[in-house]
Amino acid sequence: MLAPSRETLHGWFDPDLPPALTVDPGATVTIGCLDSGWSTGPHDGGDLAARERHPAWEPGTGHALTGPVAVRGARPGQVLSVRVDDVVPGAFGTTYCGLRDTPLNRRLGVLDDPVVLRWTIADGVATTQHGHRVAVAPFLGVVGVPPAEPGRHSTVPPRWHGGNLDCRELVAGSTLYLPVTVPDALLSVGDGHAAQGDGEVSGTAIECPVDATLTLDVLDDLHGLELRTPVAHTPAGWVAMGVADDLDTATGHALDAVLDLMGALHGVGRSEALALASVLVDLRVTQVVNQVVGVHALLPPGRLLPR
Repeated sequence: MLAPSRETLHGWFDPDLPPALTVDPGATVTIGCLDSGWSTGPHDGGDLAARERHPAWEPGTGHALTGPVAVRGARPGQVLSVRVDDVVPGAFGTTYCGLRDTPLNRRLGVLDDPVVLRWTIADGVATTQHGHRVAVAPFLGVVGVPPAEPGRHSTVPPRWHGGNLDCRELVAGSTLYLPVTVPDALLSVGDGHAAQGDGEVSGTAIECPVDATLTLDVLDDLHGLELRTPVAHTPAGWVAMGVADDLDTATGHALDAVLDLMGALHGVGRSEALALASVLVDLRVTQVVNQVVGVHALLPPGRLLPR
């Protein structure tokens, strides 16, 4: 198991960060992750800013990520396949609202009444200090490879090669496909969520530590397609993701990818694929809180019947 430690934790993406682990394509690895805020234990109800963090935390860093994991031989232009075999949440989680002065929080009028929900997680259910109960559906909010450009890059905005995607469809049984940007891929993961709604509208899900078991492989392409954005095959169906500064552009990116995928899978032209997508595909707002916004196009299984 690749455990969170001073040697494996980091709060940024960097193509020059040495790998914490190197594996061959096809390898399965279990990775331990802190919660996104580097917490070492459950919130005690006091000042959230004073919560104890892992000693590897540095002021100004982003999400607590574990890695990088180098996948031997992966080359830029190829596709990294990340199969999610299992995601096991820890025993505690936190959700907060109104603690950051954002345009959305100002619009919704929550800055004068901040809330912190403290969750206990057991037997597939998360329970707040007020008795609210939620069935868990754990996943990794951050799964990504670094930009090719040198230097440290923020973990907050998702990018065309992954990162802080916050896509709640990426539960166990999913395979996420990411464009490889640097030699050996250098995958980092973190930001465990026990449960989240589409949009992650307060800015947080049930933020929790997780142990994630992943199988990593390298492909030359995805069904003959050169990958330009994250795509996933999930229990809910095929998911094509778009990220951009605005929802219209993100929608265009997601649709562009799902049309390519429909053409590859079903042998239809682009215009026919768009006409079919208007009948078959669901557009969902992935998140609206990560500096850029995300939209994913979902093609559920079985909607297009055999001819």
